[in-house]
Amino acid sequence: MKPAQSAPQPAAVEVDVVVVGCGPVGALTANLLGLRGVSTLVVERSTTPHGQPRAFSCDDEALRIYQQVGLLDSIGADLHQPTRADYLNAAGRTFATIDFSEVDFGFGHAPLNFFDQPRLEGVLRAGLDRYDHVELRLGTELVSLYQDEERVHLVLRDVRTDQSYPVRARYVLGCDGARSTTRAAVHIPLAGASYAEPWLAVSGEVPPEGIRRAHTTFVCDWRRPAFVSPGARGSYRAEFMLQPGETEAEMTRPDRVAALVEPYVDPARFTVTRAVIYTFHQLIARRWRERRVFLLGDAAHQMPPFLGQGLCSGLRDAANLTWKLALVLDDEADPALLDTYETERRPHTAAMAATSVRLGRVFLARDRRAAWLRDTALRAAQTVPRVRRFVRRFEFKPLPAYDQGLFAGGRRDGAVGTMFPQPRVALPGSKVPVLLDEVLGAGFAVLGTEVPADGPGRPPVRAIVVHPGDTAGPASSGAEPADERVHVIDIDNVIIPWLRRHRCEAVLLRPDRFVFALGSTVEVLGALAGALRGSRSVGQAAAA
Repeated sequence: MKPAQSAPQPAAVEVDVVVVGCGPVGALTANLLGLRGVSTLVVERSTTPHGQPRAFSCDDEALRIYQQVGLLDSIGADLHQPTRADYLNAAGRTFATIDFSEVDFGFGHAPLNFFDQPRLEGVLRAGLDRYDHVELRLGTELVSLYQDEERVHLVLRDVRTDQSYPVRARYVLGCDGARSTTRAAVHIPLAGASYAEPWLAVSGEVPPEGIRRAHTTFVCDWRRPAFVSPGARGSYRAEFMLQPGETEAEMTRPDRVAALVEPYVDPARFTVTRAVIYTFHQLIARRWRERRVFLLGDAAHQMPPFLGQGLCSGLRDAANLTWKLALVLDDEADPALLDTYETERRPHTAAMAATSVRLGRVFLARDRRAAWLRDTALRAAQTVPRVRRFVRRFEFKPLPAYDQGLFAGGRRDGAVGTMFPQPRVALPGSKVPVLLDEVLGAGFAVLGTEVPADGPGRPPVRAIVVHPGDTAGPASSGAEPADERVHVIDIDNVIIPWLRRHRCEAVLLRPDRFVFALGSTVEVLGALAGALRGSRSVGQAAAA
């Protein structure tokens, strides 16, 4: 009798990138990679959509990222955009207000947006169907991985059949949340603090006539701080801090939930879809890269919810890293360029987390005297016009800017390192305005009033010639056949004044819309070519 033989191992699948986790951050990451032609395998342990409205808010930067992958119209169809956010004291009086009608960071979208997470994930996952080189495998989990000089070798398991199989990738992106299997596989610890106060998060549906508090509201009641707001698609969100001794079993009872939401919605018309207890964290991974493995979103950082920046920060991670990966995979840049991902993103994320903590201290005063002092101080401060504008216009939110990284000179210098505005422009011969990003393309772009047709080189850079808003642009909508420049009319009168203010002829934008360089077209393109050729030194300097 011949000895029994084991079944032959299947040949390992080879892809450029494996994305572990297909929540909003993982799905967006895969869309951005698909947009740039990167062969991608996305694995998600769940066999069905999550179906729970966990994250529910995003900002204008997030919408700009969704716009870049061509999914904004689908995502934006059901957004709720609040007009203001009120801060109430224990007596129900407003002591501070953010007026979103006065908030415009210049990025083309509303500053605060509430969405339905199940629908958002559905749109992002459906977006992957546009790319033959992107595959989503549900019911698939990461078992283990190891790295050599050229590849990451993964073992994946189909949770429905319990069958494991190998996959090889050039890079792995861990987008698998706070309990990240990817982070554990590369032995990266978290550092920071977890807050002991448990919260009850209640989501539900309510008709308009059942809403009693129609504006986004932070209830700064020292006895029980709370947050309430209408949301997308007829939903309503309410979160309440638990008091000592209150248990999950007690506080999630229908009668207790009804009593808590009663001041804000009619309990008889409020259909609860989710009621869970959670605690929040301020945690950040010790490092975000282990050779060919990167962490994004909650796998890399977790922050308090008071600024609504948890998901947004993960989306920024994806927008920052994916185009750099594409350059490296296309041999347009040295792999050391990827070091600038953490160099750029970590300080900005830390600033967001710190601002969230400070806002939480305002929100979470836990005794009567501290709350009285807070209310009195904020009311007095807002009698000063500049302070009042600072609060009403949401100016305490950290703006998108990176102090060092992949920029001309390697660090922030004036406008270099900041996000470029997104005004409306028009194409010659058209009266229909479009947002600027619609004409920038997915890669680098150089904008100026005089951009030579033969300027762009490697990597490809789209040339945008900007005409004043009071002109019709060039005489004809078509240029010479060899001229691939795009002509736009600055109908909002933003771009040309921006160039004058910064005393430059042209501005070079990175694919994530951050300013890479200012100067003449020749200067900014030369700076880009030099940075990518010398990206090993850029990465080493940034890491230092």
